[in-house]
Amino acid sequence: MAKSGYHHGNLRPALLNAALALIEEKGPTGFTLSEAARQAGVTPAAIYRHFAGRDDLLIAAAIQGHQILAQNMAAIIVEDAAPDVILRAAGRVFLDFARSHPGHYIAMFESGLHPGVNADLDSAGAGTQAVMTRATQRLLEGSDIDGKMVTAHMLALCHGMVELFARGPKGAANTEKMLDSALQIYLRGIRA
Repeated sequence: MAKSGYHHGNLRPALLNAALALIEEKGPTGFTLSEAARQAGVTPAAIYRHFAGRDDLLIAAAIQGHQILAQNMAAIIVEDAAPDVILRAAGRVFLDFARSHPGHYIAMFESGLHPGVNADLDSAGAGTQAVMTRATQRLLEGSDIDGKMVTAHMLALCHGMVELFARGPKGAANTEKMLDSALQIYLRGIRA
C-alpha cells in the first residue's frame, strides 16, 4: 500500500487531516476509520496506534479546533480595548473560523460530543470561551447580570449566524454585517 500521506513520526497529524477532510465531505459520522486510514496512506490497523476508535479521532479533531479557535480569539485581545469591541471582534473570529476550518467546526459542534465526554475536550472548549468570558465580565462590572449566561447567549448568536447564513454558497445576506448588528443590538440591550 502506498504511504504518500505518512512519513515516520507524522501518522497522527496525517490521520487527523484525513479525518477533517472526510468530516467536511461526509459529516462527523459519515466516514469509517478505514477511509481515514486509506486517505492517510496507511493500513486501518495503524490508526489504533494513536486512536481508540472514531470517537477518539473526532475528539482529537475537536480539541485541535478549539486550540486553533482559542489562539485566534487570544489574538484579538487588546488590554485597553472596550469589552464590547472585543466581543464583536470575537464574533467575527468565530465566523471566520467556521468558514476557514469547516472540518474542525463540525467536529467541535456537530459531532454529538457533549460536555463531560472527555476532560481534555472540556478544557479546550473552556479555552475557546475564555476571551468572551473575560470581556463579558468586564462589560458587566457592577451589574447583577450573569456573565456566563451572556457568554452563552453570544456564542448561541454566533452559532446561529454560522448555521443559517455562513455555510454553503454565499447568499445575498452579508453574514458579517448581520452578526455585528445582532451583537451590537444585544450588547446595547445589556447596557440599557
